[in-house]
Amino acid sequence: MAEFTIHDVPTPASIDAPDAADFIRAIEVANAVETVSYGMPDMFSYEPVEEIPHFTNPNEPRRMIVARVDGEIVARGLYETQTEGEADTAWILAQVLPEFRGRGIGTALSDRLEGMALADGKRKALVYTPILDVPGDRLPSPTGFGSISAEHRDVKFLQARGYSFEQVERASRLPLPFLDADRLVAEAEARSGPDYAVHYWVGSTPERWLADIANLATRMSTDAPSAGLDEPEDPWTVERVREADERNTRMSPRTRVFAAIEHLPSATLAGFTQMSVPRQQHRAVDQYATIVLKEHRGHRLGMLLKVANLAHLERVAPGHPAVITFNAEENRHMLDVNEAVGFLPVSNESAWRKDLL
Repeated sequence: MAEFTIHDVPTPASIDAPDAADFIRAIEVANAVETVSYGMPDMFSYEPVEEIPHFTNPNEPRRMIVARVDGEIVARGLYETQTEGEADTAWILAQVLPEFRGRGIGTALSDRLEGMALADGKRKALVYTPILDVPGDRLPSPTGFGSISAEHRDVKFLQARGYSFEQVERASRLPLPFLDADRLVAEAEARSGPDYAVHYWVGSTPERWLADIANLATRMSTDAPSAGLDEPEDPWTVERVREADERNTRMSPRTRVFAAIEHLPSATLAGFTQMSVPRQQHRAVDQYATIVLKEHRGHRLGMLLKVANLAHLERVAPGHPAVITFNAEENRHMLDVNEAVGFLPVSNESAWRKDLL
């Protein structure tokens, strides 16, 4: 059996930089692993050029390591953290090509990643990973919503390393085109009432909404169900929104499509949603953040946001096959919205926690 070695991978300045080859290969390996792990080719498959903006985010530092066998990259490890708020958490992930599993590569990558977290003084490590169904017993989520296959090799691997299973995230897929969009938006607006109005934009945040988007992005980290993961608050400021907009506009080939709802009496945003659209029409669209502030819930704003931005997507970036979204299984309200719109469950993701200190 060939030996393996582990190496750090620097983030290149651009995809055409002389040192970009290892970064490119590492992303290709991650895509191959996730195609197998999710059971669908369009769940998570990113171009390396799409990933560089994430690896250059000053507020969410990332590091990547790889394992080589006979000089070829066959696995990658991902380490993420944050600089703002209570920065006590690391998000880690070890991904090994199926034909190279069983050689201790995943263990070595995980050891290295957890070592990074300890060296940075992190209190806990979180892992999000898909678990396809296999025959045998089920492991129920401690939230009471959802379960995963207890016999899956990744479940046994994480349990043996001292991780606790905390949550199931449902992956859902909506086939496009989104039909009869204008009627659905009009009906949603009527149900939400006269105090709310929808705004749309593509790309950078309008100056008028910078402070509100910063508030909504911060609340995404505190209001979304996180079970026993104890996800830390991730504070956003106007300056951070501007920086993220500038970096994505300059570096990312993807198009960001937004809808937001203004509460007219207060002239502030009550919620927003974002989609990330790849440049190739044959690829699925990613549904990113969707939030309605707790103080504005009960007005059917989640449905309004969802159908409004789907209609917006059809206007500005038609022709894609589907939209992919993730929601915690206990987030029944958002799942009800998605199911009513036409999203169908296609896979799941499990969330795990390990206390390091």
